[in-house]
Amino acid sequence: MDQKTVTVALIHAAHGRTGDKGNRSNISVIAWHPDLYPLLVSQITEEILVRQFSHRRPSHVARYLLPHLHAMNFVLDNVLDGGVNDALNLDSHGKALSFLLLDLPLTVPDSLLPLLRGFDQPNPNPGDRL
Repeated sequence: MDQKTVTVALIHAAHGRTGDKGNRSNISVIAWHPDLYPLLVSQITEEILVRQFSHRRPSHVARYLLPHLHAMNFVLDNVLDGGVNDALNLDSHGKALSFLLLDLPLTVPDSLLPLLRGFDQPNPNPGDRL
């Protein structure tokens, strides 16, 4: 019998850190619990980030797996409007980009729900993401 799943926002399964260097953004995603890490690896891919950040038009997205830390690091090239000294946007360092990443949907088996942070009950409206 297939295990039931719930789709939640990634922020319930991981936290993030963002840094920058020139016109490059560096976003780390760290699982709240080691058992959640395989879900991150299988579902949060370079292709997903290209779609999520399409409005920033990254020229390249690379993912680096850090299994001993239960983390991943993404490097997005050319997403900071020229970098801190050239950008006219309000978030020239790209610090808010981790929150955009943490809004991605993640499908979690019911057995792992107790490991999530800030998540209490499955949504009674199955079409809605939590």
